[in-house]
Amino acid sequence: MSEAAKGVLAMIAACTIWGLSGLFYRALAHVPPLEVLAHRTVWSLVFFVTVLAFQRRLLLLPALLRSPAFLLISFAALLVSANWYGFIWSVQNGRALEASLGYYIYPLVAVLIGLAIFREALTPIQWGAVVLAAIAVATLTAGLGATPWTALYLAVTFGFYGMMKRKVDAGPVVSVAAEVSVLAPVALVWLVVVHTGHAGGAHGGAFGRDWMTSGLLALSGVATGLPLMLFSYAARRVRMATLGLVQYVNPTLQFFVAVFAFGEDVTIWHMIAFPLIWFALAIYSLATLRAERRRRIVPAAP
Repeated sequence: MSEAAKGVLAMIAACTIWGLSGLFYRALAHVPPLEVLAHRTVWSLVFFVTVLAFQRRLLLLPALLRSPAFLLISFAALLVSANWYGFIWSVQNGRALEASLGYYIYPLVAVLIGLAIFREALTPIQWGAVVLAAIAVATLTAGLGATPWTALYLAVTFGFYGMMKRKVDAGPVVSVAAEVSVLAPVALVWLVVVHTGHAGGAHGGAFGRDWMTSGLLALSGVATGLPLMLFSYAARRVRMATLGLVQYVNPTLQFFVAVFAFGEDVTIWHMIAFPLIWFALAIYSLATLRAERRRRIVPAAP
């Protein structure tokens, strides 16, 4: 199996986990999203350190953090943290449908990033897909009387996170471990503030309150770390356009979870906007597959 094919399979697995993750975070709806985010970060670090220790590669982590890539890693860490928070907040506040819209938009944001940063040329059909997505967002904005900021926020933060991942010259486990290592000190400080009752209100911290909540918070490390490893693996092996193409497995599952599991309302404007985006993704996918097929058939110049 080629490296590109392995990357695509890894991306499909990551998107399936992400697509169903709304069910996991809805079970933590009684915990404030910032606290859930802090636990995701800390337990993800535990997960990655365990994996690296098992692989006998733990010393690669401090080496990467001391390398010139530290600034890129820090930016990637901020972007993925912002994306995590946005998703947790949307699931807990009845915006899972809008979150799915954001991850539908993300593949086309990735296309624009590929064009602007990596000079990946677009065909007229691919440009048409981008325009259709823009029309869909404009339609939803006009119909609902409000811009879907949550969707745009999730699409942009995750799009730029994917871009940063392409620039970090490190293995998938080590690079993601470095990201959560950057975030973990801040997360730990916040959890101390919460559990000592200095965060305001009478919450006092969820971990240790009951075994179910504590177990889910601890499991968030695996639920977060595993798909990030798969995404990082894929991002270094496939083109930005292909990365965006496979990504819509995630929002499709999110859409079904939001509608059928959470019972969120689908308005007439959603019924117009979502098919437009689905059609945009369909024609973009067709154009991408044809381009890939031509590259395999036509031999490279000597």
